[in-house]
Amino acid sequence: MNSPISFSGWQRADGRKGIRNVIVVAYLVECAHHVTRRIVNLVNGIDVHLIGFPGCYPNQYAYDMMRAVCTHPNVGGALLVSLGCESMNREKLLSEIIASGRPAELLVIQEAGGTKSTIELGVAAVKRLQSDAEKVARVPMYLNELIVGTICGGSDGTSGISANPAVGRCFDALVAADAICIFEETGELIGCETIMADRAITPELGDEIEACVAKAEHYYRVMGFGSFAPGNADGGLTTLEEKSMGAYSKSGSSPISGLIKPGDIPPAGGLYLLDVVPDGEPRFGFPNISDNAEIIELIACGSHVILFTTGRGSVVGSAISPVIKICANPETYRRLAGDMDVNAGRILEGEATLDEVGEEILKNVIDVASGKRSVSEELGHQEFILTYKAFEPIGPSCLPVRQIS
Repeated sequence: MNSPISFSGWQRADGRKGIRNVIVVAYLVECAHHVTRRIVNLVNGIDVHLIGFPGCYPNQYAYDMMRAVCTHPNVGGALLVSLGCESMNREKLLSEIIASGRPAELLVIQEAGGTKSTIELGVAAVKRLQSDAEKVARVPMYLNELIVGTICGGSDGTSGISANPAVGRCFDALVAADAICIFEETGELIGCETIMADRAITPELGDEIEACVAKAEHYYRVMGFGSFAPGNADGGLTTLEEKSMGAYSKSGSSPISGLIKPGDIPPAGGLYLLDVVPDGEPRFGFPNISDNAEIIELIACGSHVILFTTGRGSVVGSAISPVIKICANPETYRRLAGDMDVNAGRILEGEATLDEVGEEILKNVIDVASGKRSVSEELGHQEFILTYKAFEPIGPSCLPVRQIS
């Protein structure tokens, strides 16, 4: 049953609906990055987004992520820009985007005559893609058709007592409306595995959650690095467990319906944990080199909107899906108000309750889904990072269909 709350979305040929209609211009290797950026800059459109993968040697994760973001419901068309000798399978990627019903074109710099001619051809291609995207039908879209992801970045001692639990309240309301909500990352949830396992809808899923956190702990130990950064300590956090509890509070109190990996699309409404730590022995470096990498993985799982909480302060947004910034610390908000959508620091100053700020966040989600630009969108933020990783497919216990009564 559809939620009574509705807004207008773009109907995609693959059956999904988007809240934006962006054109992505994607470089398939770092050697094509400059040409691709010049194309985007010359088009100068707020709904033309630069994305890409810098690596030259093949990586299935990178290919799967590029396919997922280029066929995201917020994407109306894609231009791929290749140097010509990289390992990314450009023809396969192009065909999969076209098969999703989206217009897509490919330019190969080595075949197009170099920098200047490729830029000229690219600008013309983007204009064609924009024209095709404008023809996509607008249809009613409901709250239970939304996918909302959440991430915390630049956490401090206020994050776990204001912004993060307020997002948890918002998530509870969204899950109650049968929307899909995704929280992460397992590396920042070390110490919370048994609590999450107790919330799993089946014992088998609980076991998988505990195993994925153990994997994250092993990965960080081998790499000699954890999710606790110097800025966290400067902001008043004292231990990894304290940071984990703050990050955990973003998940709210709903049952956990599944465990997914980057690029997996949750099958039904509910709360899902995203495992972002690679499988196998550590070999690619730190799991995520910045918050933006995690945002892109949430987007690859279909997130229409991202809720980004911060205590220390962050100014980033993202390509493809709007980022709503929720500031935990009232002092940070006063310094960086121009980059924030919600001041959750009001909770600490006795001006609002967790429930009231949770409702404000939900209103922001609905407003942004209805077409209002988030602050990071208005400022033109389109950060995008994609690096090497490796994942094994999730097993049947990760998306159980049987619930505990």
